Amino acid sequence: MTEFLLNDRTVRSNAPLGTTLLDVIRYNEHLPGTKIGCREGDCGACTVLVGEQRDGHVEYRSMTSCLLAMANVHGKHIVTVEGLTDELAHGAGVERLNPVQQAMVDQGATQCGICTPGFVVSLTGCSLSSEAVTKELAIRAVDGNICRCTGYKSIERAAEVAAGLMASKDVKEPVQWAVAHGFVPGYFAGIVERLKRISAPPSEVDPTSPLLGGGTDLYVQKHDAMLHAAIHPLNKEHALMGIRIENGQCIIGGATVAGELLTSQELREYFPNLEKHLLLVSSTPIRNMGTVAGNFVNASPIGDFTAMFIALDSTITLSNEAAPGQGHARKLKLKDLYLGYKQIDKKPEEILTSVQFNVPGKHTRFNFEKVSKRTYLDIASVNSAIRLELEGDTVREAHISAGGVAATPKYLGNTASFLVGKPISPETVRAATKVMNDEIAPISDARGTADYKRLLLRQLFFAHFLELFPERFKLMELVA
Repeated sequence: MTEFLLNDRTVRSNAPLGTTLLDVIRYNEHLPGTKIGCREGDCGACTVLVGEQRDGHVEYRSMTSCLLAMANVHGKHIVTVEGLTDELAHGAGVERLNPVQQAMVDQGATQCGICTPGFVVSLTGCSLSSEAVTKELAIRAVDGNICRCTGYKSIERAAEVAAGLMASKDVKEPVQWAVAHGFVPGYFAGIVERLKRISAPPSEVDPTSPLLGGGTDLYVQKHDAMLHAAIHPLNKEHALMGIRIENGQCIIGGATVAGELLTSQELREYFPNLEKHLLLVSSTPIRNMGTVAGNFVNASPIGDFTAMFIALDSTITLSNEAAPGQGHARKLKLKDLYLGYKQIDKKPEEILTSVQFNVPGKHTRFNFEKVSKRTYLDIASVNSAIRLELEGDTVREAHISAGGVAATPKYLGNTASFLVGKPISPETVRAATKVMNDEIAPISDARGTADYKRLLLRQLFFAHFLELFPERFKLMELVA
């Protein structure tokens, strides 16, 4: 049985663990405000807030309920659009909107209304976060919400109004502040104590059950099969989560979600452009769900995280699920995990428990580039990342990755080796592109022809050096 809080009610559900939360909300609990749109996590019409206990308080994140399995809901607070206003006020015949809803109305930011609940939920989530809210952050909060009717300017204006109303938010006690200022009802103040009273789910798990992290790709590819599967959720395994720096190494748990990397102050110290790079990966609700390990083992030839971590020369740890911590573990380079298209060097009983890499030093340069039809919330046509270790003006060590140019995520070992010992110069970069061109084997598909992908990768390779060494390069020097 799955026990959780749905708005102001405790729900005990016997729905199969593979059932999506969206279906339980609409068909079992009869809350129609959460809409069915794409069922693939793209449109955001089904967005809910998911609150989880952490260090004595509740942290809320937006997620798409069409991809959220009931297996990952136990012990959490699920908030739909119906839970954002005081039902008693409505029952008394008093019409009251929360400040986000009122901003949407005032700015004419609605039309057919299908997408509106998702926008409202995502924007209201800003009032509950521990981040200071700016116009830019408010607009970013709805990067996973699509409107098919209106222009987005009215929605952006509503987001700006909402951000202004949240400018005085107490980032240390955001839930209490949100309650006091009417962004959420008073019952939110007691959620942390109510969640503590929910017992832990049974620990007995069938070792043959399918493993589930965030499910953001699994439910797109195998939706019907997952609905009836006896799932083993990994997001409750706290040993598989977290980011830590030890002895010059960054170690990230396999069940850590992408959004945690984005907000990590430790990572930001080592990667000044971290936000710029990670905002190219999916959308806020998906980053709040999708795990690092899930991105790796999905084995997509164009996985954004895969490209980044291959270029960081990362090492992964694979552990035997049946006996974790008992010596049944092995390490290998992430680049060596991929054997062929959607084929990986991992046994069925193994779990990718962590990834680690050397933290950048003062002579390290790292960059990630991506080309897709849309800048955000889209799959790459081609992506690439690079890590360079410099000694003066000379490349001492190089690691380069590329996605979309081979059957697997590609480590450009020959190109990297060519750069070692060479000076950073236009001549070196132009010569390296010739090596790179012989190292890839793109195919023509829906994302472009093989020749187009070769051109894209060459341009991304140039972009790495333009971004990392702006004082040394001009584009015309590279293409000359």
